[in-house]
Amino acid sequence: MFLQARDITFHVQVDGPPGAPALLLLHSLGTSLHVWDEQATALSRSFRVIRPDLRGHGLSQVTPGPYTIGGLAEDVAAVLDALGVARAHVAGLSIGGMVAQALAAQAPFRVLSLILCDTAMVIPPKNLWHERAALVRAQGMAAIAEPVMVRWVTPDFRNDPASIGLEAMLRRTDPEGYAGAAEAIAAADLTEATKALRTPTLVLVGDQDEATPLSSAEALRAAIDGAHLVIVPDAAHIATAQQPGAITGAMQRFLAPEIEDWRAAGLAVRKQVLGEAHVARASAGITDLDRDFQDFITRSAWGGVWTRGHFDRRQRSIVTLALLAALGHHEEFALHVRATRNTGASEADIAELLMHVAVYAGVPAANSAFRIAKQVASEKTIGPG
Repeated sequence: MFLQARDITFHVQVDGPPGAPALLLLHSLGTSLHVWDEQATALSRSFRVIRPDLRGHGLSQVTPGPYTIGGLAEDVAAVLDALGVARAHVAGLSIGGMVAQALAAQAPFRVLSLILCDTAMVIPPKNLWHERAALVRAQGMAAIAEPVMVRWVTPDFRNDPASIGLEAMLRRTDPEGYAGAAEAIAAADLTEATKALRTPTLVLVGDQDEATPLSSAEALRAAIDGAHLVIVPDAAHIATAQQPGAITGAMQRFLAPEIEDWRAAGLAVRKQVLGEAHVARASAGITDLDRDFQDFITRSAWGGVWTRGHFDRRQRSIVTLALLAALGHHEEFALHVRATRNTGASEADIAELLMHVAVYAGVPAANSAFRIAKQVASEKTIGPG
């Protein structure tokens, strides 16, 4: 999609159920949102994954440089505003990681957690970035393609399709967009702002990253209280492409740690699926008669089942609707039809699943469910909104 934020038009890709926690992925210098493709595919099962092309990159609009890291952070905050996202987990690669740090410093209440991948608080030397900016403005992106690729991936990965794709992204980047962002890196020193962060943080670094080496990652870990560091084997600077499985796995473990409080986990998912207003009303109506029952379903159904990762929210919503329709649980069916606004299941999904209900549970059950779904549809609460 394209949207207006601040002074330009941004290209943004959003995947995953609308009601799931938001995860913002910020790409590196000279690439685009596609540098996170592998991670987005896996993580969009449980998160609403938001990937903007940064200013001057991908399909986003180009403005004259120099840019600043703080300005790029204001850009992504405006993108979140345009999407109606108040808070998000934020992951950034290279310059994207610098932007993520700046966003967390500017608006700590908006950043649920940070994943800082192959990045740093400062990336020297300044003259390198100014030289690259001047070179691409004068000669185009081809002039820097080979020296950049040497730092992005290891020699044995150079002919891999993913590496070839990275080079294509680099060569197709607008020279002014690249130059403006390179100048932002040259001017940036986030040390003091990052030391003040109190955000849960994961630091990832490729073991062969020369652009932002292990020493930079260790400095980040030391700067942010409680940060965890994971070293990714056999990876250089763009580890998301060279070792996508390792990066995805580390992100999943950090974002969805082992559940210790099943009631709290279940309550969080219940609010995400059914909506906070509904859960607040239901909670207000609890008495001594049903208190243990409500605790049981929060722990077991919402905590024990809805938190499982095999199905994404849309798939689990479809299964739930089919079972409720087949069993004739009309009140619960209507409730979960309304919840499709948060799960990402569409009106077309409901129509299709009810065809299965008609075959396997009987036409009367499907007919009743269609009638209820149409009534709920008149409330304009079906499907993503």
